[in-house]
Amino acid sequence: MFGVVVIALATALGGGTLRDLLLDRDIFWISDQTYLVAAMVAGMLTFFAARHLHLPAKLFLLPDAVGLALFTVLGTQKALLFGTSWLVAVTMGVITGVAGGVVRDVLCNEVPLVFRGELYATAALAGASLLILLNVLGIDAKVAALAVMITIFAVRLAGIYWHITLPTFTHR
Repeated sequence: MFGVVVIALATALGGGTLRDLLLDRDIFWISDQTYLVAAMVAGMLTFFAARHLHLPAKLFLLPDAVGLALFTVLGTQKALLFGTSWLVAVTMGVITGVAGGVVRDVLCNEVPLVFRGELYATAALAGASLLILLNVLGIDAKVAALAVMITIFAVRLAGIYWHITLPTFTHR
């Protein structure tokens, strides 16, 4: 159970921690331990659910896509609140959405999903960019956030369903 909780903490908190360090801000889960408790509880619930229920391996792609959408939007919004440029805000959104999953995969001795799977960071990049555009157009922040989360989730699921990937480089 300890290992599962560590993986849950790394996944849930990794991207936002990196974002806050790069922005030279207080790390969010140190300032408000609610995030720490929520990640630990989620890890423990997952541990017990996985032990007692037969869960398909691909099932975890759905909550991962939800997390990607949520964390990308939150990261982009937080960077904007700190007065960063639109480009830095987009970058911080992608980092917030993707970095926790990278840490998770590395700790699990897997090639990170962002480097091997269908549209992942691309979905975050498109979503963070769309959020900037909707803000510039004056769309209500809550409406924009919801629309962007749905967009990121849909792009990620479309990538999974139709096996959409970016072109890859192969050395000859």
